[in-house]
Parts: sequence; structure tokens; C-alpha cells
Amino acid sequence: MADDLKEFVHERFRRSDAKLDQLIELMANFALRLGSVEQQLASLRTETSHLRGDFAQLREDFVRLERRLDSLDARVARIERRLDLVEA
Repeated sequence: MADDLKEFVHERFRRSDAKLDQLIELMANFALRLGSVEQQLASLRTETSHLRGDFAQLREDFVRLERRLDSLDARVARIERRLDLVEA
């Protein structure tokens, strides 16, 4: 009876060890996959950051163009007044 109990306990420990090994392997795979996801997320953040910078640069360019158009509009208005093309 004691040998049967001993064998039973040993078998349970072997099964537990096998399940624990499977869990360790599964967790290692999850860790690898999570690392890949984190790397992709970091890459996406970098791309998003670059896009924000690109949009900010475009906005600056538009503002500069708007100022240039306003300046040209004012110059044309002055030229028209000087040539009496419009009423003052």
C-alpha cells in the first residue's frame, strides 16, 4: 500500500512537472510575441510622431503662403490705387 501511494504521488508530481513545463514554454512564446507587439507599437509611435511633425511643417508652410498671399494682395491694391485703376 505504501508503495502504491508513493508511486501515485510520484506520478502526480511527474504530471505536474510536465504541465509546468508546458506553461513555461507557453509563457516564453507569449513573451516573444509580446516583445514583437511592443516593437511594432514603438515603430508605429515613431511613425505617428513623424507624421505629426510632417503635418506641423505643412501647417507652417500654409501659414507662410497665406502671409505671402496677403502681402501680394496688399501690393496689388497699392499698385491699382497708384494707377487709378480703382477708386481710393
